[in-house]
Amino acid sequence: MSAAALILALFGLAVAAFLAARARAAAFAGRKFANAADRIASIHSRPAYHGWYVALWALVPALILVLTWSLVGESIVADRTIASLPAESQPQTTLDRQAFLTEVRGVVSGQLAGAFNPAADAAVPIYRSIKTQWSLVIAGLAALLAISGGGFAWLRVRPHFRARPRVERFVMVVLVLSSLVAILTTFGIVLSLIYESVEFFRRVSPIEFLFGTNWSPQTAIRADQVGSSGAFGAVPLFWGTIFIGAIIAMIVAIPLGLMSAIYLTQYAKPKARKIMKPMLEVLAGVPTVVYGYFAALTVAPAVREFALSIGISNASSESALAAGVVMGIMIIPFVSSMADDSITAVPAAMRDGSLAMGATTSETIKRVLIPAALPGIVGGVLLAVSRAIGETMIVVMAAGLAANLTANPFQSVTTVTAQIVQLLTGDQEFDSAKTLSAFALGLVLFAVTLCLNIYALAVVKRYREAYE
Repeated sequence: MSAAALILALFGLAVAAFLAARARAAAFAGRKFANAADRIASIHSRPAYHGWYVALWALVPALILVLTWSLVGESIVADRTIASLPAESQPQTTLDRQAFLTEVRGVVSGQLAGAFNPAADAAVPIYRSIKTQWSLVIAGLAALLAISGGGFAWLRVRPHFRARPRVERFVMVVLVLSSLVAILTTFGIVLSLIYESVEFFRRVSPIEFLFGTNWSPQTAIRADQVGSSGAFGAVPLFWGTIFIGAIIAMIVAIPLGLMSAIYLTQYAKPKARKIMKPMLEVLAGVPTVVYGYFAALTVAPAVREFALSIGISNASSESALAAGVVMGIMIIPFVSSMADDSITAVPAAMRDGSLAMGATTSETIKRVLIPAALPGIVGGVLLAVSRAIGETMIVVMAAGLAANLTANPFQSVTTVTAQIVQLLTGDQEFDSAKTLSAFALGLVLFAVTLCLNIYALAVVKRYREAYE
């Protein structure tokens, strides 16, 4: 029995346990009492809580067993299979073992018609037999745990049994563990980046990395090859990231996003707002690769033709302007949505008071609403900047991979994220400075976006405290 089928069966048993326990508890609640006070004193928890208590005892222990087996089961079956083979047929090295097991599993799953290694072909029936035996053992143990746990909980279903606190305590533990997953994931990301970055900075000076202006990480494998020492000055990458994501994209996104928010909140009729606001926010759900295609096939050629028409002969077909414009279009919904919420949250008394004093709608917007909503608008802009800085696909497809330190928007530039993709694509050796530089770039990018997000959240929090 597969793990998925076993999990479905366990959920079925849990549902049956829930219904049976709830029905038994409902029978307690349906008893006749002399008055309501006696009834409340006799029954502690509602029937549903008794049902959940029994269902959790029937499901959770067995589910933990099945999930644990799904993580370690393959290695146990593989070890038993190899141990069952004659000594001369057993793989000797780790690579041989991996190749051997890959062939065996491919034949068992049907992906391979037959194994190239005769020993692997002979191990297929042994692997199948051992896997079937262990699957039956795990299924039996899971069923035993489900029945035992459900039976134990069933015997505790009584009118005075405090089922609700136990169920709520379990839910609290699940919520705490769910919160810890996000926190521990963040710590894991940071620690992995720091560890690999330390390995990189042991080989390359941090001063050269942070302040150098020449980026050429193409190191050779042998010391006698040409270009065996790369250059890891990341300033062109940092500048390209700022130039595309924080300058060009913001020049496009801030005016359009802010003006669209002003129109939707102050000028648009309710029917028009109901239609236009969802249409604008659809842009936030478009995959970035679609924006990349649009930038590469439509915007980039148009930008190059425009540059040639005004006399710029060295304009590239991949340019910072093309990537920045499309990136700005992509983040318009972020700016617009935050600005919309900020302007809407301004007390109506401020707007009405300005209009009552004789100010026009445009004057009220410029002198009252925008200044009052400015902290929220700034917070939205900072969140949009952090989103633009981390964008990859648009840059790869429209801006190119050349690490140029230039302020010409018609030239090809690259960003930190694009270089990370290039450095980690294909077969790479993780003990070289070239590959390790991707982790150092990731650490810098993580620190920058984290600081932007923290500052943006602080600004938004201050704004909310002002008007709530």
